[in-house]
Amino acid sequence: MPERSTTLPDDLRADVQTLWDYHNMHHELRPADVGIGLGSHDLGVATFTAELIHAGMLPLIVFTGANAPTTVERFPRGEAVHYREHALELDVPGDAILVEPEARNTGDNITLTRKLLESRGIEVGSVILISRPYQQRRAYATCKKLWPEVDVICASQPLPLDEYIESIGDVDRVINMLVGDTQRITVYAERGFAIPQEIPASVARVNKILIQKGYNRRLI
Repeated sequence: MPERSTTLPDDLRADVQTLWDYHNMHHELRPADVGIGLGSHDLGVATFTAELIHAGMLPLIVFTGANAPTTVERFPRGEAVHYREHALELDVPGDAILVEPEARNTGDNITLTRKLLESRGIEVGSVILISRPYQQRRAYATCKKLWPEVDVICASQPLPLDEYIESIGDVDRVINMLVGDTQRITVYAERGFAIPQEIPASVARVNKILIQKGYNRRLI
């Protein structure tokens, strides 16, 4: 298998950066009732969730996620289970972590986490959604559709684009995910899965360009 590149090509940099900036909600972090770590292939979600716990931003976290085809090899026991194990290694107390191991998409992440918290009698007025950087906008739109009364703050590891690509180890994968998540902003709103989000003309234009260049593996 050829080695995966972690170098963002110069001719794509501006377009990829445009999508990267669009998906960042730029929310100001503040303490919340619970943190929700959204399962994915990115273990940095669990790392940053642990940092928020240690910073006193959260009294409780829920890691949520089963597996997807893109994560089952890396996290064979399930995304949420591996996230919990990683957080424990980072000295997060076990009693500050709940695990929701069944979710298979972002909608499930929200609805099943909400049911878990309700079953424990935990009242929630505010949440921090911790996700991959380019999942912030989609996670926000999904949460506001399915749990509209809760105050939502989005957060991710504060990495520049190049450092994030390096952490994932595959520039093509990151670009494909960015393109796919941009498409999902529109498609999921149309299907009733999320609230609508404005897509600037510049974002729509560069997403079309990247699709034409072959970054289409994560399209619906």
